[in-house]
Amino acid sequence: MTHLRVMLEYFHPWTNAAGFYVASHAGWYREAGFDVEIAVHDPLRGDTLAHLRRGEAQFGVFPTNRLLVRHAAGEELQAVAAINHRAMETIQTVTGLGIERPRDLAGRRLALNPTPRGVAMVRHLVAADGGDPDTLVLVDSGSRELSVDDIAAGQADATFGGYWAWDALMGDLPPERRVMWPVDEIGAPPYHSYLLGVEPTLRDEPDLIMDFLDVTERGYRAAADDPAATLAVLDRVIPYFPTRLLARSLELIAPTWTHQGRWGEIRTDLMAPYAAWLADNGILASADGWTGAVRTDLLGVAP
Repeated sequence: MTHLRVMLEYFHPWTNAAGFYVASHAGWYREAGFDVEIAVHDPLRGDTLAHLRRGEAQFGVFPTNRLLVRHAAGEELQAVAAINHRAMETIQTVTGLGIERPRDLAGRRLALNPTPRGVAMVRHLVAADGGDPDTLVLVDSGSRELSVDDIAAGQADATFGGYWAWDALMGDLPPERRVMWPVDEIGAPPYHSYLLGVEPTLRDEPDLIMDFLDVTERGYRAAADDPAATLAVLDRVIPYFPTRLLARSLELIAPTWTHQGRWGEIRTDLMAPYAAWLADNGILASADGWTGAVRTDLLGVAP
């Protein structure tokens, strides 16, 4: 039995990890000869990519932009499958503030984690709608995602970074007071929110990777096909969130796991425009190196 540590992308498990948990709960990894441990990263020791680079996890889920930046810096990291086929980040605000479209954010307080990529994205979105990004007032919220309740309480006028399939579902503010714009609907370049990658030494074991991906695909397809059974599994691994929140999040996130019936495909039409945008905004020195950061020959044939 081969022990494999699979590291998730966030501070805690959420519905985007359902495929791993369903496959583990069903015993499919063990049937394939894998003793799979699903874990989250220790933020005091770095993100998932840092853990992968040190060999402290064999598989891990991470944002596309972080992979491309680190690969460009010479780190031997590589993605082998896509988890999501949409951008999940969202700009949120509330009614009554006079913010009716992205350009109205000009001159307003926007809370976010002000990474170079995050700042470039909000500036891009405001400018794409005809607003002046130079007048944005950025509020550093660090890794904490402010909620619509926080906006209503006056902590900021809007937020960037929460997901339309997770954070945007939280809070007590009634639906009619909420304003939400998924970034891929207001001018963001297309991209995979999350990719699945391997630790550097594991790239020399393609058969192991292919077997793991086959089982993981089976888990994700089952998670999407039988939400009731999936929720029963999620209730065991994330019991601290209400079932109704998990159910709605699963309903929203599951369609992002496949594209035209295919699971895991790392798509040029999502990678190339995003790499070009990152280069145009100074996040990458060049848009040309993204193909070396991914491997696309290890997936099975989709039904």
